Amino acid sequence: MDRSACQTAGVSSGDAAHSFRFEGVSLDRTGSDGGVLRVLDDVSTEWSLGGPQCVVGPSGSGKSTLLRLCNRLDVPTGGRVLFDGEDVATLDPLVLRRRVGMVFQRVTLFAGTVAANFAVARPDVTAEEGAAALRRVDLPSNLLDRPAGELSGGEGQRVCLARTLLTDPEVVLMDEVTSSLDTASRHEIEHLAHDLTHQGIGVVWVTHDLAQAQRLASSITVVRSGKVLDDDDARRYLRQATAHGTGTDHDWHHDQPGEGG
Repeated sequence: MDRSACQTAGVSSGDAAHSFRFEGVSLDRTGSDGGVLRVLDDVSTEWSLGGPQCVVGPSGSGKSTLLRLCNRLDVPTGGRVLFDGEDVATLDPLVLRRRVGMVFQRVTLFAGTVAANFAVARPDVTAEEGAAALRRVDLPSNLLDRPAGELSGGEGQRVCLARTLLTDPEVVLMDEVTSSLDTASRHEIEHLAHDLTHQGIGVVWVTHDLAQAQRLASSITVVRSGKVLDDDDARRYLRQATAHGTGTDHDWHHDQPGEGG
């Protein structure tokens, strides 16, 4: 849904360099009672990544699962996912995950220095490349030798992003990456996401924060109960969720609690 359709997402700025298309995608999991739980139900939609693509919806709606399908961290039960016209099921998962990097909600750093963390992603990374990666995410190059455990939450998340960028991804998937950060750190990472799109790197961003989606997105997809809403239902959802409270959609509705975003 574009901002021209709703005051929450904008017409893409420039031609899209990369795209994802979902064709009749369904995904089933085994529920806690042993039964089959449908997480995604016949999803067909397309994302053209000329600017940040945001995905919003209640907890458990399937939005994070939709994101994980993009680099085969999850595999659909039915249908297919295409990246730049190629079925991701035909691509080597390791190669795909370098082309389509991911930054998670939890800051995931390994023991050792920041430089050691960079070497996990790029064993051949030089000190100069590591310093440049830090500068790219607005961190000083002297952090390279700092133990990762001494970083603040905002610094740690930016180091995770820098580590992902060292593999030269074409797209970066961001799953609730700012949900535990302070306001200043959130805005810094939002700014970095815009910078990436200006560099031709696609960004897909899952968030519960509707105000953040309004600031960030060139297009918004709304997911509820495993389905992507059409424009009319998406507008209605966003109006209701925004009017209900604080600008997030955590509190007013949950889909399939405990099954993930």
